[in-house]
Order: sequence, then structure tokens, then C-alpha cells
Amino acid sequence: MPAVTEQLISSDRGAAQLSRLGVERGGVLLVHTSMRSVGGDAGTMVEALRQALGPEGTLVVPSFTTENSDTSPPYLDRVRGLSDEARAAVRAAMPPFDRATSPATGMGLLAETVRLSPGAERSAHPQTSFSAIGPAAGRLLARHSPDCHLGENSPLARMYEANARILLLGTGFGTCTAFHLAEYRRPDPPRRLYRCVIAPGGRRQWWEYEDVALDDSDFPALGRDFERTDSSGAVRSGPVGSAQSRLIRLTSAVDFAVGWFKNHRAHS
Repeated sequence: MPAVTEQLISSDRGAAQLSRLGVERGGVLLVHTSMRSVGGDAGTMVEALRQALGPEGTLVVPSFTTENSDTSPPYLDRVRGLSDEARAAVRAAMPPFDRATSPATGMGLLAETVRLSPGAERSAHPQTSFSAIGPAAGRLLARHSPDCHLGENSPLARMYEANARILLLGTGFGTCTAFHLAEYRRPDPPRRLYRCVIAPGGRRQWWEYEDVALDDSDFPALGRDFERTDSSGAVRSGPVGSAQSRLIRLTSAVDFAVGWFKNHRAHS
């Protein structure tokens, strides 16, 4: 069985499946992946994606970090029940964000493979950076404001302007980061404080900032409604490797989510 799975996502076979799904040469593609579902090797899948996009296309992945924040859900889970002394020890051991070396451990094998690829670029946000390979990488990732996770001063807004596509590769709408851009486009979205460790000039320090309160808990329901009501071909589905995947028009997803939040989120 492993040999069959590997064959299913050889670079040529994977590129052919991606092209049939609708991935276009020369486009911008934001990819969320579960390699466990798709099967095979992350490096081979990156090759397939780049082959389908062609030399003029740009591949983008989230390279988010949570290990340097004491306001992130993983940190809060980790310290739940610990004494004040133990909690302080955890905070003291947190590594500061380093754009060049900080791993995106929660983003999966494919995202890390892209981040570590020769020629890849990464945006500068210490919590919600993106990595990209391709000619548009620099333009898409530049000027990612450190106090804007996923809003108008982030690569998501640049991808919206570039008419990017989203590929949910063996994963569901719960991972669709682009929906967060719609949270910023609501009238007076709720805001909260975030805090993380950074090291400007090599000096470790904590940094606190205010930004929109991000909430992905209803993204699966949002995605189901988006797909169910789509009549414009904004969502296409098909097999890639061992998994069913979706190719989505990013602008359509964000625009639909803005209206959906208005009707389904009571808080302002």
C-alpha cells in the first residue's frame, strides 16, 4: 500500500491531478495541506504544485508560529494547571521569533518544506507569517505589519488583490485562513491583546499589541454554506493523491464570509 500511495502523488501524476482540478499556470495559490490524508512525500507534492503552477506561478503557505506567544491557545493548554513558578519557567524558555529559523511546527510538513525551500521568502509577522516561492513572493509578502495578523496589511489582502486561489489539499474549510480577512472587513470587529517574544537587534523581549480577535470556530459551518450556495464555480473539488481536495476562488470566499458573519455572529 505505501508504494501505491507514493505513486499516486508522484510529481507528474500530482501535477496532472492539480491541473484537472483547475490550478492554473502563472497563478497565485495559497495551499493548506494534510499530507496524512493526501499520502506520499511533502517534497514530491511541492514539486507537483510548482509544476502545475509553472515558472510564472507563485506558491504560498502559512508559516504561523505559536511557540513564542503566551496568549496563544497552545500555550494556554500547556500551562493549564501549572503553578505560577512553572508557568514562569515556560515563558522564560520560549524562543523569540526569528524570520529565518523559527519553524512553523503546527502548519504541517508541506508548509515547512516550502518554508525551507531554496529561494523561498517569508513575511515578517512574528505570529502569522506566510512563506512563498515564485516571482510574486516578494510583492505578496512585503510590508506584513507586525500588528496586523491577517487583515489589510497582511499577505492575505495582497492575495485578494492578486485574485489568488486557495487549495484545501486533503483538508477542510476549518483550515481556510482566508476567511480571517473577512473578520477584518466586518464593521467594528472585536479586538483583543496579543503578546509574543521577539528579538529585535538580537535582544529578547516581550511585545504586546492589539489586533482583531480571530475566531475560526465557525469556519466549517461557514465553508459548508459557501460551498452549498455557490453557483459561480468558485469552489471546485476533485481527487489529489489519496484525498478529495477543493480549489477555491479567494475573493469569492472572503466576500461571502463578510456577509455570512453579519448574519451569523451576533457580537460586534
